Amino acid sequence: MTMMAIGGVVGGGLFLGSGTVINSAGPGAVFTYALVGMFMVFIMRMLGEMSTAHPNSGSFSTYAYNEIGPWAGYTIGWLYWFYWVVVIAIEAMMAAIIIHEWVPFISVGILSLLCIILLTLTNFFSARLFGEFEYWFSIIKVVAIVSFLIIGVAMIFGLFPQVEKPGVSNLLDRGGIMPKGINSLLIAISVVIFAYPGIEIATIAAGESQNPKKAVMVAINSVIWRILVFYIGSVTILVTLLPWNSSSILKSPFVSVLDMLEIPGASLIMNIIILVSVLSVLNTGIYTTSRMLFSLAEKGDAPKALLRVTKKGAPIWAVLGSTVFSLITLLSSTISPDKLYVLLINATSCIALIVYLFVAISHVRMRKRLERNNPEALIVKMWFFPYLTYFTIAAMVCLLIAMAFMETTRIQLIATLTTTAIILISYVLTSKKQGSKQTENNEKPYQAQ
Repeated sequence: MTMMAIGGVVGGGLFLGSGTVINSAGPGAVFTYALVGMFMVFIMRMLGEMSTAHPNSGSFSTYAYNEIGPWAGYTIGWLYWFYWVVVIAIEAMMAAIIIHEWVPFISVGILSLLCIILLTLTNFFSARLFGEFEYWFSIIKVVAIVSFLIIGVAMIFGLFPQVEKPGVSNLLDRGGIMPKGINSLLIAISVVIFAYPGIEIATIAAGESQNPKKAVMVAINSVIWRILVFYIGSVTILVTLLPWNSSSILKSPFVSVLDMLEIPGASLIMNIIILVSVLSVLNTGIYTTSRMLFSLAEKGDAPKALLRVTKKGAPIWAVLGSTVFSLITLLSSTISPDKLYVLLINATSCIALIVYLFVAISHVRMRKRLERNNPEALIVKMWFFPYLTYFTIAAMVCLLIAMAFMETTRIQLIATLTTTAIILISYVLTSKKQGSKQTENNEKPYQAQ
């Protein structure tokens, strides 16, 4: 569970996306990652409190269902599923592009398809097999990042004679900490906040672990150092060693740092590590979509056929259903790369923020209910409740409003809100057909007493 949470944190968003953030915000990107990381810690603490009280594979979808209403659980569940369906296709393409450099005679499309099929098979058999893959993926990533941090610190202190000691020149001599002004940090926040999603996977997997409460507590308690070391530590080294406005920062900043050492094969080594990271997110995405789809079927919000499981307990039809839609997204990148594919990507851009907003609202309601009726269930507690939770909600609402006024994010917000509206309309239509099953169903994941 702990390694799964680490795997969710570290993906292409760190290795490839960090360069774009640094180029946009300059050295101030460190503050951006730190600020967003702080809010992610708050969200994980809320999820930890709810998951230890009521472990469930539906996680925040189930909590929204019970604490806010069936419409909220339906909306968040399908939004999150849709988000990861698109991410699976994106990660498959990223993996295929890297592999294509080594086997140029095989097209990117075929390689993307093979990546999805291979990791779908690991999810067919059992959660244990998925966990084994994710464990080793995460081990490789952790070793790679820790090694990078050690090498980066050594370079900063001038321990490598072939590299000039940078001092603070890249931090202060190119326009200062915020060369593009405070507005650039706001724009960067809207990008960084979508680099962290995946950190919440541990709470979804809790329902299938042998000791869910203990596993979630370990994962939650380690989230602070993981964000501090992996994201903030890595970005600090990057902005210290590389000029924020250089072309190398936009390509692959981690590779650029290793190239400064003139190490033979540095680019190859880093590309292998990036490939492992991308495959890890792809593996996690298939697991997450299938479990969320299974949870929706349990509540009657998806076809009951998706509840079929293998002898090892893997939801086979939920895995297949999610994979099929990911393949359709992948196909759109070939058929309509400039329209349909871009539309799908834009439609998922703000979903994580909306999901986290519902997590915080669900947390307020569950916490107050548990304090009244079942205080002993509060094994993990959110700090300074309810003030810190309300502060988090207010910050997310302000960010959504700010995105509406920023040209670079406005289209993404509109696309995501449109997707949300479509899902809400589908809820109204299906609930009319099925009557009041949500309120009368005896299969509620837990009783909100």
